[in-house]
Amino acid sequence: MIADAGKSPTRSSGLELKKLAKAFGPHVAVDRISLTIAPGEFVALLGPSGSGKTTTLMMIAGFVAPDHGEVHIGGLDVTALPAHRRNLGMVYQNYALFPHMTVAGNIAFPLEMRGVRREEIRRRVEETLELVQLPDKGNQFPRQLSGGQQQRVALARALVFEPPILLMDEPLGALDKKLRIEMQLEIKALQRRLAITTIYVTHDQEEALTMADRVVVMHAGLILQTATPTELYNRPASTFVAEFIGAANLLSATVVRTGATTSVRTAAGLTFDVAASGLRPGITVDIVLRPERIRLHAEGEGSHAGHVGQIADAAFAGGIWRYRLLLRTGDSLMVTQSNLGSASFKVGDAVAAAFSPADAWVIATADAFGRRMP
Repeated sequence: MIADAGKSPTRSSGLELKKLAKAFGPHVAVDRISLTIAPGEFVALLGPSGSGKTTTLMMIAGFVAPDHGEVHIGGLDVTALPAHRRNLGMVYQNYALFPHMTVAGNIAFPLEMRGVRREEIRRRVEETLELVQLPDKGNQFPRQLSGGQQQRVALARALVFEPPILLMDEPLGALDKKLRIEMQLEIKALQRRLAITTIYVTHDQEEALTMADRVVVMHAGLILQTATPTELYNRPASTFVAEFIGAANLLSATVVRTGATTSVRTAAGLTFDVAASGLRPGITVDIVLRPERIRLHAEGEGSHAGHVGQIADAAFAGGIWRYRLLLRTGDSLMVTQSNLGSASFKVGDAVAAAFSPADAWVIATADAFGRRMP
């Protein structure tokens, strides 16, 4: 048993932020946000630089005092509790390993600070090294390890004292892309195995979608949307979220007809149906159309119908082709197609683009449904 464990939340605790706010001089870093995270949940805080995600994490950790609001961990109000009393695990981008200590010494350090017995420390260090797949690295120094191995050591040090919550601040930012993808899968598998509540800060959209149970999109100190990765990608609540999460065609259109489906028209004249109901004719809406939802075929091919245009740009990206399609109306669409070994389109080809009403997601303006949207 870790010393003072009875005064801190138990493992895999839930987290609740209540109207949390922080300003640095005139700059509002976090603007009265509220968020509830369930025990064992993996939540990613995602946003561009300056969005407030790291400041939020630092307030959860206890390194930054909020100007307003509360932090609750495991049902306990820890807002006034110093960082060392919150007993939370923390993993940083730069690893923050002690270069003069061995791997085993780095992992043992938080246990030693908690007064754990020597035999118990040795047992936990060995178990944790096995957990992060470094059973034979205990006697080596950080400088002797690869970047991925050092990150595993940092993760082991954060987990060895069985914290109620694991906090991770851009932990894979220093790794190359291939290793980063491998570590994403390893961290997620480990988090599932331990069922530990995890809050993960990143600016990498793909990383957040790959790893998290839910993603919290932040911008200018606000939470814009909290959703599962699939809901966030397929049903963004705003144009900012739509553009920030993956590639998107954003089309401003006017509702021209309602019925089983709704017909909309862009200013250039592109007319198509969307699967939204309850929209009023004459109002303006923003349409999100993901590039991979658009199907291309040669103009006049078989009985296919679609919006006719010409390939303006074509780029090969290994697994996919990226196209920019200039429609006869003057509208421009980004299109991606899987590289299946078949012939691709080239610049100048006349093509027709097709998509179903369900592929076009409507982000309504304030008055689109007669009420203000989130």
